[in-house]
Amino acid sequence: MNLDKISLGEAATRFRASLPEQERAINQQEINQFILWYGWKQPISELTPPKVANYAERIATSGADPTRKLAPVKAFLTYAKKEGLTRTNLSVHLRAKKVSAAVAAGKPLPPVHALTPQGRAELETELARLKAERPRVAEELRRAAADKDFRENAPLDAAREYQGQLESRIRDLENILKATTLEQALPVAAKVRIGDTVRLYDLAGSEVVHYTLVSPSEANPAKGKISMESPAGKALLGKEEGQEAEVIAPLGKFRYRIEQIER
Repeated sequence: MNLDKISLGEAATRFRASLPEQERAINQQEINQFILWYGWKQPISELTPPKVANYAERIATSGADPTRKLAPVKAFLTYAKKEGLTRTNLSVHLRAKKVSAAVAAGKPLPPVHALTPQGRAELETELARLKAERPRVAEELRRAAADKDFRENAPLDAAREYQGQLESRIRDLENILKATTLEQALPVAAKVRIGDTVRLYDLAGSEVVHYTLVSPSEANPAKGKISMESPAGKALLGKEEGQEAEVIAPLGKFRYRIEQIER
């Protein structure tokens, strides 16, 4: 079999089969969430360090214990490298970053009131992809249930668990799309708002950087998309071209001058 054609779902099935029976249930839920995020049919060979790092960041801001939730995924990615399914050990990119005190205490993140057009399109694409998986999951359940030995039917348990998480994510996406509005474009002279791409001049480092302000659900620092709830996002919101913004981050204090606001 061509290793480049092996899907993430198939690789995860192989990994579960390699585990002792008592460890399968412990790893199953977290690995299923990872598969939901990336896509069951996506080739595991196309999984990249930025994508893995983005998943780790989403887990870190979800309010859950990132170390506990990422450990099974790390074990899976380590297995994938040993089996030659990935070119590098992607588990090293699953770093649990520090989160705010509110998140660490399990408090919910601020509600999302608006989505950028691109962010809404991405969520709609994900929703359509997950709904398209329903027939495949139903067929796997049917095949697993055909095995009458329910005492040690790991495939049936895995299929049921995955189906539950699939339906949960579909409901979450539907609720987000129903509860949020599409952010409308503003006149060019307006202040920085969600959806804007801001060109900043680093007053200390003499460098120019670009950030796009998005809702928390769209944040992807690897692509230059920062949450409006992040320190940088809060510092930039409401500012105009030519004004300076001070960002207090874990690594220190930074000052930027807003060179241009792009919409």
